Amino acid sequence: MQLERMAVLKIVELHKSFGKVKVLTGINLEVPEGQRHAIIGPNGAGKTTLFHLLSGNYRPDSGRIIFRGRDITGLAPHKINRLGLARSFQITNVFRGLSVLENIRAGVLARMGIHYNFWRDVERMAQVNERCHQILAEIGLEARAGWLAGQLAYGEQRALEIGLALASDPVMLLLDEPTAGMSSEETREAIKLIERISRGRTLLIIEHDMEVVFSLAEQITVINYGEVLASGPPEQIRRDRRVQEAYLGGEAC
Repeated sequence: MQLERMAVLKIVELHKSFGKVKVLTGINLEVPEGQRHAIIGPNGAGKTTLFHLLSGNYRPDSGRIIFRGRDITGLAPHKINRLGLARSFQITNVFRGLSVLENIRAGVLARMGIHYNFWRDVERMAQVNERCHQILAEIGLEARAGWLAGQLAYGEQRALEIGLALASDPVMLLLDEPTAGMSSEETREAIKLIERISRGRTLLIIEHDMEVVFSLAEQITVINYGEVLASGPPEQIRRDRRVQEAYLGGEAC
């Protein structure tokens, strides 16, 4: 008998409007510890707005967000990050003028609360460098450590962005369209990367590519017009006629 996993994230009756436009109208969702959970739905369904609320970029109009048993509703992004929730964005967000290693190091230093000091030789900070190289190995960029981030291929930049999220040592990762704009080969590599980095962590991912969704997700939630249309295991979602009509179409067949 499989034990029920404790919920890492619980969303209760979440509402968000912009002026007269209602974007989210009562979202309820639970994500158990260690689960890979995908959010799908048509453009404009409210998926990215939901991520903005979870990561503290927006404040909800009403409702609650509970993370690891703590109400984080309306907390600032840096406070949410320190509690163990990290996010990557839909648009690549790396420091293009810094090396790959320097990008990761900046995140690790911030996580450890180490501020720059003119008299401190950062190269000698063994603990920081060890963690940086662990992350580079995890995201497959050890051989690119000395490259400028702007010199990386697009898929590698997305991997680096995930590395920046990992630098905060998160319990839960939010990945917003991690394969957007990728070639088929880059997407396949991204799937392997996400499988690798999500081991031992809880994952919530927004993704349009159904190959990615059905390859990775243990649970899928479909949002349509700001509401949860359906939530369940991949095969259940694939067979759901409402989901087929609203979003999957021929892809569900």
